Order: sequence, then structure tokens, then C-alpha cells
Amino acid sequence: MSTESILKDTSIAFLESYLNNASPTGYESEGQKLWMNYLKPYVDTFITDTYGTAVGVINPDAPFKVVIEGHADEISWYVNYITDDGLLYVIRNGGSDHQIAPSKRVHIHTKKGIVKGVFGWPAIHTRLRDKEESPKISNIFIDLGCETKEQVEAMGVHVGCVITYPDEFMILNENKFVCRAIDNRMGGFMIAEVARLLKENKKTLPFGLYIVNSVQEEIGLRGAEMIAHTIKPNIAIVTDVCHDTTTPMIDKKVEGDLKMGKGPVIAYAPAVQNRLRDLIVDTAVENKIPFQRHATSRATGTDTDAFAYSNGGVASALISLPLRYMHTTVEMVHRDDVENVIQLIYESLLKIENNENFSYFK
Repeated sequence: MSTESILKDTSIAFLESYLNNASPTGYESEGQKLWMNYLKPYVDTFITDTYGTAVGVINPDAPFKVVIEGHADEISWYVNYITDDGLLYVIRNGGSDHQIAPSKRVHIHTKKGIVKGVFGWPAIHTRLRDKEESPKISNIFIDLGCETKEQVEAMGVHVGCVITYPDEFMILNENKFVCRAIDNRMGGFMIAEVARLLKENKKTLPFGLYIVNSVQEEIGLRGAEMIAHTIKPNIAIVTDVCHDTTTPMIDKKVEGDLKMGKGPVIAYAPAVQNRLRDLIVDTAVENKIPFQRHATSRATGTDTDAFAYSNGGVASALISLPLRYMHTTVEMVHRDDVENVIQLIYESLLKIENNENFSYFK
């Protein structure tokens, strides 16, 4: 299968609409509806849970269960305090970067609809008189153009409203996908594409396949933790993003040597089951799929950890997508890597045998 043919025009159109839609942690429902609607022709049924994790299932009656997983949520902010003169102070919802906030446009999500605002910041002219103060949680603020707290509240804004950035999808230099929330709605996109390829190529799997788009990863892997106990899988292959360490100011001796365009990143970590990882590596070699390796020490920091340590232990592996500028509004990945992650997951599924034993002592 040529990587050149994997992504169709309809795939890119879905990716653009999916990334442009806001899906902050705890409020993923609209994005999940888009995802399920795209996935519907390629699966037999769906599972959803109380907090919004969505699962497309192929062969739901099969006793042996394999998960492929990404997460649906994006980082955001909460309104934490409204001043008497109508300015908003915030707290994080996930790992939002305070340093990029000043001068960014924002959407505040209310029951009355979207309210637009900006993260304000003192003009450079006023900051040169003394030592400059850096942006931090305690001093960044949002301006809605209001003059009083009452005006803010009349717009439907209150403490607890969630705040997202409106930055939208674009393609740079023909092969770089750029948007906020590529971490990790690109994962949800890639596993959906795997399901599409299985259907279009008329592949029959000897096990149940659970295409899982988890919620609440950004605040502690919570969606994966919940759905792992619902599905009780035998195997889980997780996809997320990792750092392109050729980005300026990143130390390769600390973060490893990884670069977008050089292929999917296969993780080495205690949570990664060795035999399953070896199957994925062998698959990459056999199918001439370029790949990179990354050691992640005690924890992967991804939903892999939640699946691996659930239900008495689930054979789990992590395939990551190299990304620049994580947790900013200009996250960037290479189209070739996206296609190669899709192909690697697809080909790895075709190598898994029904009731395969990934025992440590095999």
C-alpha cells in the first residue's frame, strides 16, 4: 500500500473541520459527534460513556479485543475571576501555556453562544521603564471590551466558562499540517483512517477492534482510564504526539533525537509491552515504513499508561507523531508522518493473531 494514496480529499476535509471545532477537556461532545459521523460507515456499532469517550467497534461479538486509541480533548482555560471593571482572570484546563497567551484572540463558551475576547498585555512602551515582567497565570487577563462586571455577566460569561483559541487549520509548504489541538485530535483522525482503510480494503479481522477516542487525557488520562475498564481489552495500541527535538531551544540529550518527516516514533517504556512493541517494529521493517525510537523513562505521559495498568495488565504500545510547538496554537506535523502512522497501525493490526499470547514469559 503506497503512503501517497492514504489520505483522500474527503479525509483532509474532515480533518480540517475536526481540528477547527473546539473540543476542550470536559466539553468534547461536539467534536465527538463530528468524529462518530465520519467513522460511522466503517464500523459496526458505537459505545459511548458518561463523560463522552466515543468508541467505534468492528466485530463487537468477538471475545478477543484490540484497542487503537487517540484522545479527543484540547487544552483550554477557565474563567476564574471577573474584576469590577470587567476583566477576566483565568486558570488552566490542561497544560495551557501562559507565555503564548498575551495578544491572542479567544472564544468564551457560554449558554448564549460564543463570546469573543482577547488576552490583553501592556504596550512595550510602558514596559521599558523598569525590569520587564513575564507573562504568568497571575497577570494574564482577558478583555471583552466591557467596562463593568455586570456587562460581562449580561453576555452570559461567568466563573467556570471554558475558553479556547479560535486559530484554524492551515497547510504550510504543501506537507505541514498546522493548527491548535493537533495534540491529539490528529490521533483520533489517524485511527479513523485506519478503520476506513480496513473497510475499503475489505479486510476481515479475527478479533474485535475498538477504535477509541478518549476524553480528558490532558488532565490525567481520565477518559482512557474509564473506558479501559468498560472494554477490558486484550491489547491496546495508543497514538499520541511527541516533540520534534530539532525545534530551537530543545535539548536532544534530555528529550531524545526526533524529527518530523522521519517517521512514526515507537516508544520504549515500562508501560510498553515488549512483545507487542517488537511486533510493531517488525511490521515497520517488513513494510519499509520509516520509524524512530524514543525512550520515555518511568511513564509515557499518554493514555498508554492508563490502558497498560488496567484490568490486571493490558499489553499496550505507543506510536507517536513528531510535532513542533506542542500546546501552542501553531502545532505542526508532517503529512508523511501522519500517513506512516496510519499505515503502521493498519499493518500491525493485520499481523495480530486471534487470542495471541503476549505474555512476558512466553
